[in-house]
Amino acid sequence: MPQNNGNVDIFGLLSDGTTVDSEKKKSRKALLASTGVKEVFQEGKISINSYTCLGVQCKECIKVCPTTALYWGSGKIAIIEDLCVYCGACVLNCQVDDCIKLERTREDGRIEKFSKSKEVLLLQKKANTNKRVQRVRSVVLKPQDYYSQYPKDKQTKITT
Repeated sequence: MPQNNGNVDIFGLLSDGTTVDSEKKKSRKALLASTGVKEVFQEGKISINSYTCLGVQCKECIKVCPTTALYWGSGKIAIIEDLCVYCGACVLNCQVDDCIKLERTREDGRIEKFSKSKEVLLLQKKANTNKRVQRVRSVVLKPQDYYSQYPKDKQTKITT
């Protein structure tokens, strides 16, 4: 909750596990607003395999997390679920495959699961390709529209 001096008490906004979904979404929205990070995915899950994690030797996932949802605690990497936006930056920078597992739901309901940097890159490439195709389709005329706009009798032949 915002205080008089403009600071946000993030620990007061974290869910205690007993809150209702609407309350949890409201506190999550306020929590993310204080970080300036946009929430793109509806929901998700993140887990870290503490047996394969290099932890103290690496900490790359902690460094790249845009919301500081990952932190070093009790001898291992820990997660604050309420802060995670499931962006995949941690998986992309992890040195160990299948160490961080992420599952997220897109706005259209598609579920994406990945735990390797290669999988993250392939998902991003696919999403970006779909966006480019949609943009091109919105600009380029369909053949039937083209022929109705430029019928053969109006077309002139260029003679040399």
